[in-house]
Amino acid sequence: MIGKISGILEEKTTHSALINVQGLCYEVEVPISTAFALPDCGQTIVLFTHFVVREDAQLLYGFMQKQDREMFRILIKINGVGPKMAIAILSGLDSSALARCVADDDVSTLVKLPGVGKKTAERLLIELRDKVKGLAENTGTVQSVQSGAQINASIEDEAESALIALGYKAQDAARAIKLSKAPDQTLESLIKSALKSML
Repeated sequence: MIGKISGILEEKTTHSALINVQGLCYEVEVPISTAFALPDCGQTIVLFTHFVVREDAQLLYGFMQKQDREMFRILIKINGVGPKMAIAILSGLDSSALARCVADDDVSTLVKLPGVGKKTAERLLIELRDKVKGLAENTGTVQSVQSGAQINASIEDEAESALIALGYKAQDAARAIKLSKAPDQTLESLIKSALKSML
């Protein structure tokens, strides 16, 4: 099991990071919250990881916060929730927000996440209830690595692509971006605003 990875960040996108560990580069899939907390390329990065081995692939998932990795591990043990859906859930709601959602029995918020239907949302609430106590009080914040970039077409396109990668329909993503854009907005704040408008 690869539990933590430390190295030089070579590349990053809204859903992945390429980390160079003494010449060996690891491609790590990450939720949006972690993607926005990544430092600039060329800097050292430490991620808490979960390694998944399948017949057709070996996948490494990474998280800036240890509690997000623990929530990911809880989620993938739930029937019908695989790593892809768990990453999508944690991109829309970090572990603290998800824990609060569970504490409030908030089905309506969960069903607005991509790939989560009513039955899955209800199952999540039931199975997570006893497993996430205490997380709701944790309010770890994600630091932005984007600074001062004005909203423009390229940022809108990248934000829309990130939402589509999470499973939202292109039309819904475009509408959310249009409603959420504002002057002097970074890519991170635009995606966060768009996600909130869709919840």
